[in-house]
Amino acid sequence: MTPENRFRTIVDQHMCISCGLCASLMGPHKIEMAVSDHKELRPRVAGTLTNNDFTKVQRVCPGVRIEGPELQTTPVNGEKTDLVWGPYLRMVHAHASNSTHRWEGSTGGVLTALATMLLRTGKVAFVLHVKASDSNPTFGVSTMSFTEADVLQAAGSRYGPAAPLSRLAQALEMDQSFAFIGRPCDVSAIGNLAEFDERVARLIVFRLAFVCGGPTPSLDIDRMIARAGVNPEQVVEMRYRGRGCPGPTAITTADGNTVYKRYSDFLNTDGRTWPMHFRCKICPDGIGERADIAVSDTWPGGVPDPTIGDADSGTNAMIVRTLKGLELVQEADAAGFLTLGNDFGPEGMDLYQPHQRDKKYAAWARIRGLRGAGRLFPHTKRLRLRDLASRMPREFNAEQSRGTKDRSQALVPEHIDLSYFKAPDVSLSRTVQEEK
Repeated sequence: MTPENRFRTIVDQHMCISCGLCASLMGPHKIEMAVSDHKELRPRVAGTLTNNDFTKVQRVCPGVRIEGPELQTTPVNGEKTDLVWGPYLRMVHAHASNSTHRWEGSTGGVLTALATMLLRTGKVAFVLHVKASDSNPTFGVSTMSFTEADVLQAAGSRYGPAAPLSRLAQALEMDQSFAFIGRPCDVSAIGNLAEFDERVARLIVFRLAFVCGGPTPSLDIDRMIARAGVNPEQVVEMRYRGRGCPGPTAITTADGNTVYKRYSDFLNTDGRTWPMHFRCKICPDGIGERADIAVSDTWPGGVPDPTIGDADSGTNAMIVRTLKGLELVQEADAAGFLTLGNDFGPEGMDLYQPHQRDKKYAAWARIRGLRGAGRLFPHTKRLRLRDLASRMPREFNAEQSRGTKDRSQALVPEHIDLSYFKAPDVSLSRTVQEEK
């Protein structure tokens, strides 16, 4: 199998999460990001790849390699580790003190407030994150924010296709300190890259993540737009949420009309069954274990209360994972960028993010199902997946493995030779059973 075919297999086996890092590292003459037939943003081979090129991609790709943080030789005082939620120094409610940041943000504006503070205090030269695409309004696009106005323009969630790391190589070449805000899988990819690029630890001084339920497939977004009575081809601006918590979904068309739908009505979901990609259904880390701070919604049961609607200004739950993150939160509180609420424990995250808890318990069995089906599967370390699975009934694990195996066979009929995807070094454990 050629390096090009091995690379295409990652995409064809539905392991790609479209972070864009492979395209950024290889350059457009080798790999480019392109819109697929299913309107997804996917990497595409544009030239010849060497074996070394593929090995590098395999080492950084968070679709096939996702790990928890390295164990500290000297434990940080006060650090705790929860079996589901991972290592943390503090869990606390918070919202942006600036009312505009809080209103424009997806929930309580915490990430907007922290990005603003980092720029205003000169701790970073810019923030690498995602904003709405000008050319395809349902998509997101990687962007660098150098000013507070840039940050505010990018506020709000993007549920459609995006490649947050497609500009990472460019950002590193600028040789300036910056912060990254993105999905947990993007943060994991950055951690993978840090192992052989010293600039990552030196220049990416803060890694901030939002707890991620999984992007929505583009064709499903089009169906949601059509269900709202709008022709997807006529959409010129799309705001998924914000301006309230969660705020309305706003769809603006070429004739200047804007259709507003209640967020939960637009998704047509009970909060647990929204459409997502196959890779996201087996995600072993939607909670940002390698981030300095991970931020989530605070809806009990994981579902917004329809009786409150847009009147809720929004409050985030923060999982502060590193000493650097803790110091940032404390400084943001003292300087008036954040308003902190009460602290809570893992049971609070269980309440706010039950779908993340449930997926963490099921991840080991689901990955085993993929492996048993002869499909490509993500290599994992330090995520406690096997320990979590051991606490579940045998019947549950068997059902999760069987269901994943069946779905994978329906998506990709053919088996592959997994020996072509053998881990390039000991950091990539080949067997799921070695997960600790």
